[in-house]
Amino acid sequence: MHKPFSQSCENNKHAILQVIQPIFAESKQVWEIGSGRGQHACYFAEHLPHLLWQATDRSENLAGINSWLQQAELSNLPPALVLDVLENAWPSTQIEALFTANTLHIMPWRAVQRLFVGLDEYLTEQAVVCIYGPFNYNGAYTSASNAQFDQWLKSIDPLQGIRNFDAVINLANSANLALINDFAMPANNRLLVLRKLG
Repeated sequence: MHKPFSQSCENNKHAILQVIQPIFAESKQVWEIGSGRGQHACYFAEHLPHLLWQATDRSENLAGINSWLQQAELSNLPPALVLDVLENAWPSTQIEALFTANTLHIMPWRAVQRLFVGLDEYLTEQAVVCIYGPFNYNGAYTSASNAQFDQWLKSIDPLQGIRNFDAVINLANSANLALINDFAMPANNRLLVLRKLG
């Protein structure tokens, strides 16, 4: 099968790794929501060999992800699993660490809401969550390029769009997640670090 490819994944993977490496230092397994093409899963599993990196995505994306995973041949990178946040059951009920990149602005808002319902239900106490992507602050774009990107997203699907930081943090708080850090990343992106409260 022809492997899907994302240039943005190639561009941002090293910068993301620098941030998540210490955050996931004590984790044994990380669940990735919306693994997309599978490039991040391969890169992070290779560079974080102490943990099991579990890729997940909607069923229609699994073949492409698994083509990357099979070629990587890493013992800490099992086959991707089906996880659709709009479905009721997730394939794990004990998640201690979770990563997701460039998903919140692609999902419709109701799916973002359901994601956090799932985080409330399936994360263990003190679980850590890393969310990467663009966000608006105080209802405003952080750059002209983000404004253009948001318009492009909405032209494809009006339900897509860059999310407001405050709205996301409100969802997190309702899911018993506290914001630990908000890292500025290249290309006007952010990496939010959240922790599940007891």
